[in-house]
Amino acid sequence: MPGYNLVEEPWLTVRPVGGGPPVQVGIAEALARSYEFEGLVVEFSTQLPAVLRQVLLPVVADATGAPQSPGEKGERLTRGGFTKDELGSLETYLSDHHAKFDLFDPAAPFGQVAGLRTAKDETKGSAALVATAASGNNVPLFGTRTDADPLDLTPAQAAHWLVHAHCWDTAAIKTGVVGDDQVKAGKTTGNPTGPLGQLGVIIPTGRTLYETLLLNLPLTPPDNLGLPQWKRAPHGPAWQPRAAEGLLDLWTWQARRIRLIPYQDEAGQLKVARVVISAGDRLTPMPEQEPHTAWTFTAPAKKSASALPERRPRRHTQGKAAWRGLEALLTPTRQGPDGGFETSILLDQISALQEDDQLPADYPLQVETFGMVYGTQSAIVEDVIHDAIPLPLLALQQDSEAQLLLLDVAEQAERLAQAVSNLSADLRRAAGTDPIPWDKGQRPGELLLHTLDPLVRRLLAGVCTAGADDEALERGRLAWEQLAHRQAWDAANTLLLAAPATTFGGRTISQGGKAGKTQTYRLGTAGANFRRRLDEILPRYADAVREAAAARAAETGPALDHDPGADFDD
Repeated sequence: MPGYNLVEEPWLTVRPVGGGPPVQVGIAEALARSYEFEGLVVEFSTQLPAVLRQVLLPVVADATGAPQSPGEKGERLTRGGFTKDELGSLETYLSDHHAKFDLFDPAAPFGQVAGLRTAKDETKGSAALVATAASGNNVPLFGTRTDADPLDLTPAQAAHWLVHAHCWDTAAIKTGVVGDDQVKAGKTTGNPTGPLGQLGVIIPTGRTLYETLLLNLPLTPPDNLGLPQWKRAPHGPAWQPRAAEGLLDLWTWQARRIRLIPYQDEAGQLKVARVVISAGDRLTPMPEQEPHTAWTFTAPAKKSASALPERRPRRHTQGKAAWRGLEALLTPTRQGPDGGFETSILLDQISALQEDDQLPADYPLQVETFGMVYGTQSAIVEDVIHDAIPLPLLALQQDSEAQLLLLDVAEQAERLAQAVSNLSADLRRAAGTDPIPWDKGQRPGELLLHTLDPLVRRLLAGVCTAGADDEALERGRLAWEQLAHRQAWDAANTLLLAAPATTFGGRTISQGGKAGKTQTYRLGTAGANFRRRLDEILPRYADAVREAAAARAAETGPALDHDPGADFDD
């Protein structure tokens, strides 16, 4: 059986800088020409952090060293590509460990256990590796394929899904294998999801693949790096719960024991249609040096003077855009009596680079977020979370004008959504029905957030280019409030026009209690309350409208008519 070495085989797809068709390269070429590529192109979004963490980042960190100081990291970023010495180190490193990257090596296949088998030599279809493919009990009754139908993967596809399984695989029962002394009745139970499945993953990205690699290398002393999986003793079928021994061990964590079973088709091409997957090492606890997540501080379970808030990885919320979690992305550390937030280690260190003038204020930093939503005891994948937003560097500085602006905008959007939902609730009460339950159906406020989404993203891009220009930021804030006001009223008018005639007279509802208080809900009062809330949420636009009205009354000055973010284009 021919080999397939990831060092030179074209299993990675990259996007050239300046456009053009994607290019297929191996690890060596991807790193050597990393300044020529914008980034990786993957078949499934959550494969991106898996490839970075399981392959590219550990190779770079182990071969060239992780940066030791903000100055060193800034200098390496400014260079825009690896130096001649660094390229030599990478070439030597990949040559020395070349055999370890062979996907089908008979003795030590990459990311796998050689000879892994069950007691009855059973195998599973390769669909067991693929998060998007139904398998086992999850195959629909009238689906187009079943477990009996082969799903042929190319070696490149198999490599992507292999590292993806180590990062994101589902939990629950796994097949028992020979050599695992913790197998009971041919199975292992209690398996957690892959390590990234327990996080809200945050990946900062730059203008090129090289910059993305450097942005994702945290400042790490050599003693804290540890060893990647290919420099450790080959794994056997047995597994254990243990702590990560350094950053590289964490990144290349072998959360499953896997064996890909290749074959050659009629054309002589290598394919993977069968696999063996069993339990792997269990990461306990989640290390505090995990660089690719933000953190949440929760109130301690036991109330006492000495009890400290618990620090846990912050997971992304299904259906929410990344900008709706800006507070966690922009907060270095904020704790209160009931908890708080802390941004990722990487974003905190990127902020330090900008403060030390190692990165310009208008650097086009992007942040990509990834997450997995599991269902039924985390044994199936229900949904995948992925988003990307521009993140102004100045907004990472505590209490800067850019940070305060973005936090205010995110809060205003949430309050506008709540105001529209409250209007809907008041109109439904006036019509004699109950409000839409918060956990059922789709409330009108969520639809408003969908329409506000492009405005917020445009504002984020505008703040990136505005830099420290406070006047431009204030113009952008006013432009945002104007169009947000317009969108909110459009949503409100849809509800008001759909209200039945009975809402004019309204309905009186008892508030309960001994006093026997009542409240009357009418169309007119609902609209007036909404108008008042809008003025409270968007005070700058409300003030500007009043000033413009006074100016028009005195025949001086036109009405407001701005495009959000247009002021940033000058």
